[in-house]
Amino acid sequence: MLQLETTQQQQLSHRKMFWLVVAFIIIAAVGLLYVKWWPYYNKSILAANQHSIGSSILGNTANATFSWHSALDYSVAYFQSVWKAAILGILLGSLLQVLLPTRWLLKILGKTSFGSTAIAGIASVPGMMCTCCAAPMAVGLRKKNVSVGAALAFWIGNPMINPATLIFMTFVLSWKFTIIRLVFGLILTFGVSYLANRFTKDTQPIDVEQYIHDDDKQEGSFLVRWFKSLGSMLLYIVPSYVLSVLLLGAVRVWLFPELSGSVANSLIAIIIFAIAGMIFVIPTAAEIPIIQTFLSLGFGGGPAGALLITLPAISLPSLLIVAKSFPKKVLLFVITSVVIIGLVSGLIGKFVL
Repeated sequence: MLQLETTQQQQLSHRKMFWLVVAFIIIAAVGLLYVKWWPYYNKSILAANQHSIGSSILGNTANATFSWHSALDYSVAYFQSVWKAAILGILLGSLLQVLLPTRWLLKILGKTSFGSTAIAGIASVPGMMCTCCAAPMAVGLRKKNVSVGAALAFWIGNPMINPATLIFMTFVLSWKFTIIRLVFGLILTFGVSYLANRFTKDTQPIDVEQYIHDDDKQEGSFLVRWFKSLGSMLLYIVPSYVLSVLLLGAVRVWLFPELSGSVANSLIAIIIFAIAGMIFVIPTAAEIPIIQTFLSLGFGGGPAGALLITLPAISLPSLLIVAKSFPKKVLLFVITSVVIIGLVSGLIGKFVL
């Protein structure tokens, strides 16, 4: 009799787990359809017909000076572009903490193996988020004790192997840019993320059994738990996000200086733009018109190749968002890796692009 009751409880638990996962997938799919998939379908047609997806969000940096008015202008332009995706990212980041069962997530993404990293990287492809909008979901995954490698692969994979961006890039820039971006995007998403597991103490396999009853012991109703999760995310993410975007908008004239002559395709230029691109924040696919504009101003393929990788991969705001979710050594490793890979991409671009 006792064994029968236990079996029935397990069946109910599995059924509940199944419908919670289905609910999250439906919410994510509807949100992404509205915010990403349908708009990007229309933008791909624009890119194919006009070989452009708009003007550079950096504006005209020639003869520009530091000013808070300029910072405000950039911040407004930036948030007008990303606000829907940012809201969706925070929404999904909070919902996955209360909808996705812990033991289910850990069985798939809780290991430090390449398998967990690969699954998370592949799962990032439909998201097509920029680094800042994907960051809240990475935070949510880490709060569910997902491995460092898996959470990083999901976070970095969103902007780096975004299929829409690759399509835009092919139409607007060239297939050479697309190949370089895809190759180094895969290295960052799967290689760097997997290696980052070595910089954390969580090297032992997680005992999933210890989480079997955790989902059933959660206190309060679904709405109470969700509001707590959402509220903590909003309080932590929004202030640092807004202030860091405002700061970067003010200093962008120094991050992307006007270069001329032989310097515009030199090693110094590649280094400057690799570091600047890693720090700066842009919306999804904004690197394409930025690179297009710089090329039209006489910049070489070197800086363009560096920005191709470092601009979308990470940024100061996204690093601030995930700062408490990853060990400092891991984030330092990611920062260093992005800059180095950006430098390699820039050196290749100097001779190929």
